[in-house]
Amino acid sequence: MKDQRFPFLENVEDAEKAFLKGRRSGPQDLESAVRIFLEFLRAFESLGPLGRCVTVFGSARFVEGNEHYEMARSLGRRLAEEGFTVVTGGGPGIMEAANRGAREAGGRSLGCNIRLPREQQPNPYLDEFIELDHFFVRKVMLVKYSSAFVVMPGGFGTLDEAFEVVTLIQTGKLEHFPIIGMGGEFWRGLRDFTRTTLLSAGTVDPQDLELIQRANDVEEAIALIHAGTTNSNDSSEANAPGA
Repeated sequence: MKDQRFPFLENVEDAEKAFLKGRRSGPQDLESAVRIFLEFLRAFESLGPLGRCVTVFGSARFVEGNEHYEMARSLGRRLAEEGFTVVTGGGPGIMEAANRGAREAGGRSLGCNIRLPREQQPNPYLDEFIELDHFFVRKVMLVKYSSAFVVMPGGFGTLDEAFEVVTLIQTGKLEHFPIIGMGGEFWRGLRDFTRTTLLSAGTVDPQDLELIQRANDVEEAIALIHAGTTNSNDSSEANAPGA
């Protein structure tokens, strides 16, 4: 979508790939730095007052009827009923399901979409969406306005997003907002790995394993979100635009 306010950002193929390809000339890196700054600025200006937000991470590959899709849809519905804006990556699968549930409940639904070589189209259940060129800008936007995070089953992208949030909280760069893991047996191997390998090797502390809380169903997730956002002093100003 062409944005007339920032024509500098438009019509550049593989902007992130060019930025990350290694040493370049000073002017080329400066151009990328300006482009990244303007992309952040566009994203900030595109989002109005959001209220309380919850970001839902999950795979783009699950389709309607899949158990994880339907759980995300129910989660989106319940979040909307509880007054939360539902934030996702804006694409299909789990993202679509959570946005769809929010829309069906009359709530607000936001997507931060990413431009890919195989175009990822925004799902049709978004009240607002922004399209971004850089994955790291997108991750910032998925974190910046939310005061709780739900990790549904997914692949490398979901793990990247989830561990980004965990690391930010672990290192004190982000308030101790709740991170809720859903999907049950899907994550068993990862849970075992963190306990039998990471913890035993001393690369994480026992308390780090508590940063992600497990929820067996939607109502348990909602309860954990309410408890966590209350404990972290989540007034509407805590992660409000401009905070």
